[in-house]
Amino acid sequence: MIELERTRDVFLLRMIEGENRFNQAFLEAHNSALDEVEASEGAAALVTTGKGKFYSNGLDLDWLMERPAAEIESFVSDVETWFARLLAFPMVTVAALNGHCFAGGAMLSLAHDFRVMRNDRGYWCLPEIDLGIPFRPGMTALIKSRVPKPTFHRALVTGKRFGAEEALTCGIVDATADESGVIDAALKLAGAHAGKRRDTMAEIKRGMYQEALRLLEA
Repeated sequence: MIELERTRDVFLLRMIEGENRFNQAFLEAHNSALDEVEASEGAAALVTTGKGKFYSNGLDLDWLMERPAAEIESFVSDVETWFARLLAFPMVTVAALNGHCFAGGAMLSLAHDFRVMRNDRGYWCLPEIDLGIPFRPGMTALIKSRVPKPTFHRALVTGKRFGAEEALTCGIVDATADESGVIDAALKLAGAHAGKRRDTMAEIKRGMYQEALRLLEA
């Protein structure tokens, strides 16, 4: 489900559960890996990626719809807390988008400091408008805090699928690379900032994203 390895100063967290949809087991495994990264010593940065065609397609709706209403609400709140954890993570984080990145997966990517997207395959998309699922306030605040306003409006209102080059032009991702180079590019970007002080990094991020964090953690 989750694989974690360290190459010099950079941790590489691989999500290897197919479409990497969020359910209880997935969330627990991902948070456990983040615990290990945070407990490490010395200079460090984090790269997350998927495998094959998918970075992540967000919530596991089939699993979720089998839960009672109270459990659904509790789990989605846990997902928002997880987003907040990454948004304020005490080191530089880079999402290496190896493939499709939809809905909650797109929000997960935005909780990282930087995004590198594969340029020959895959889309970044917030399709909630077409699924009939409104955004929760914390999720809206997260997206709004990480992309330019025109892109924010277009992505939420139209559910547009952004390919790599358009995602770069619209300010969703920071760089693109081919399939063989996307992880290396993310590792290089993360490694360049691995020496930052963790306590200062966390404090700065909490100041930068105060409103989004307040809503996500509420």
